[in-house]
Amino acid sequence: AVSTLVFFAIFLAQGTFTNSSFLLSLPPLRIFTYVMQNISLPTASSVFLAFEFAFANRTLQKKLLEVNDLSLKNIAQEKEKQLLLAMQNETLEQEVQERTAALSQSLEHLKSTQSQLIQSEKMASLGELTAGIAHEIQNPLNFVNNFSEVNKEMLEELKAERLKPKAERDDSLQDELINDVTDNSEKINHHGKRADAIVKGMLQHSQTSTGKKEPTNINGLADEYLRFSYRGFRAKDNSFNATITTDFDLSIDNINIIPQDIGKVLLNVYNNAFYAVSQKQKAESKEYEPVVSVGTKKMNDKILISVRDNGNGIPQKVVDKIFQPFFTTKPTGQGTGLGLSLSYDIVKAHGGEIKVETKEGEGSIFIIQLPIVEILD
Repeated sequence: AVSTLVFFAIFLAQGTFTNSSFLLSLPPLRIFTYVMQNISLPTASSVFLAFEFAFANRTLQKKLLEVNDLSLKNIAQEKEKQLLLAMQNETLEQEVQERTAALSQSLEHLKSTQSQLIQSEKMASLGELTAGIAHEIQNPLNFVNNFSEVNKEMLEELKAERLKPKAERDDSLQDELINDVTDNSEKINHHGKRADAIVKGMLQHSQTSTGKKEPTNINGLADEYLRFSYRGFRAKDNSFNATITTDFDLSIDNINIIPQDIGKVLLNVYNNAFYAVSQKQKAESKEYEPVVSVGTKKMNDKILISVRDNGNGIPQKVVDKIFQPFFTTKPTGQGTGLGLSLSYDIVKAHGGEIKVETKEGEGSIFIIQLPIVEILD
């Protein structure tokens, strides 16, 4: 009804009924019929739109309820997922902690084992050095003992000569005996000092490195450890013999190094060289002659120490692995695989480099390169 009145008013305002006198002249029924004919379409449209609006409103409310339900379900599912995820995270965290603890224990065990192996390698190195020193020190001790015995005999002879009456004494013999005793005493002193130096070298090698560099005669160090290594190898196999050649650059002055550490490097490389030629000697005919050559050379601001052997060489497929920890070409039980690895670390710590050149069937050459560091007064 309200819509009908509104539309009727609009029609009047727009001048739809242009002849009002005509409209008033019509009977009431005709007026009603005329008006209804003009407003029936807007009324029907209004009613239709009202129904459409109501239907849409109910549909939207229904959809809204569905959305709310779905939202609540999603929230519940999300909470469930978060709870499940939290439980899984807790489980994973516990597993990680357990595995971390197991790995830590394994790592500690590995470190302990590695320390034992390193100590074993050091003790093996010390044992080889001690064997070499034992043979090396035997020579000066033999001289000391022999000259002491000779001096004792000459002093007994001199004493007997002195007991004779003065007229019967041979003064020239007494002077000769005294001179011989003096000469022998000097030799005893010389060889005693040599034995003392050898013992000091052994003690120096056995001591834990202080890490302090000191001026060192690299030629003397290389020569000394070469003899220690050879004597030590012969102590294990007295049938072994090898030709040793040296070519030391005498222009090299003292260089700053840690002598105990570089000594260990030299000893290890020497031992490997003697092992290589001894293995080839056992496999080859008697015509084979084992040769180990050691040389030093000054090149600009570096010192090169070369150790060459004419053994079987190193297979090319393993050359790149020889400085890796625990890698060895020796049979099981004859090497820990730490000697060259420790040598590599020591040389690197000195700012140097160690490398190998090898040819299968012909031998190998290890080259140790050390920097020349200025020695401050």
